Amino acid sequence: MTYEQAMSRYGTDKPDLRYGLTMGDVTKHVTGCGFRVFSDAPMVKGIRVPEGSRISNSRVKPKGDVCSEAQAAGAAGIVALRVNENGELEGAKPVIEGLGDDAKVLLLKEMEAQPGDLLLFAAGVPSIVNKALDRVRQFLAKELQLVPENVHALAWITEWPMFEVNEEENRLEALHHPFTAPNPQDIAAGVPLSQARAIAYDLVYNGVEIGGGSLRIYRRDVQSEVFKAIGLSEEQAQEKFGYLLESLELGAPPHGGIAFGIDRLAMLLAGVPSIRDVIAFPKTTAAQCALTGAPATVAQDQIEALHLKVTRSEKEEQQV
Repeated sequence: MTYEQAMSRYGTDKPDLRYGLTMGDVTKHVTGCGFRVFSDAPMVKGIRVPEGSRISNSRVKPKGDVCSEAQAAGAAGIVALRVNENGELEGAKPVIEGLGDDAKVLLLKEMEAQPGDLLLFAAGVPSIVNKALDRVRQFLAKELQLVPENVHALAWITEWPMFEVNEEENRLEALHHPFTAPNPQDIAAGVPLSQARAIAYDLVYNGVEIGGGSLRIYRRDVQSEVFKAIGLSEEQAQEKFGYLLESLELGAPPHGGIAFGIDRLAMLLAGVPSIRDVIAFPKTTAAQCALTGAPATVAQDQIEALHLKVTRSEKEEQQV
């Protein structure tokens, strides 16, 4: 499954494929409609919930638990519509009247809606819409008991973008890391580096990433362009990664790899909620080792031998 397919249908790059509740993008059908929440939004996506009567109206309204899940992910809320036995949309009057007949028909088709379905929509910037609906999807799967037991759903997620936008700093940053090789087909086709796909891949098991890797850049000119794309000047790139650029110039073979989270995989296979249940010497939530008692007090002569100085806050000094 490509990254684009995963984000489009599931709103996340690590989808749980053990159940449905896939998403549909209706943005093009509602742009310019009379319902301003939809018409002005960069993205409008929805989840189709079969047998929607299992979810009451109070749960999808503000302060309802389903709506609260979307809000916890940054969305203003969700818009709920139901499909009646005649295959027509029902919902709040401003939404139904604002959509208009043509948009309603296209929306039903895009969502592959059936009588009895509940349709839940989020509107806004893509990052928030996807996070909100992903959270709602996972919540509903548990609430409606849609997650089957003893089912193993594996998926490779491929064709990742090279970069994502850091909205706070208004710049590009590497989606995996800045040493991931761009897709040579994109480069050969003249696709700008900022829009190119990366040769990167993740392995997802039951909605949890258990491994990831990539092919690495092995040419200095390509690596320099990537550094430039993420906002590093030539001087900064040389200062931080001069040794790498020099080694690539001298010659490096194409190379890559993958790393697996063995402890995370063991956790999933054992059916336990935390990796602390499967690793040999787990730390407590306070980052202490129950076996050795670490971190422990260090003797003053050891501190002096290492030429270290321990500083304390005023409150800590009063407690000594």
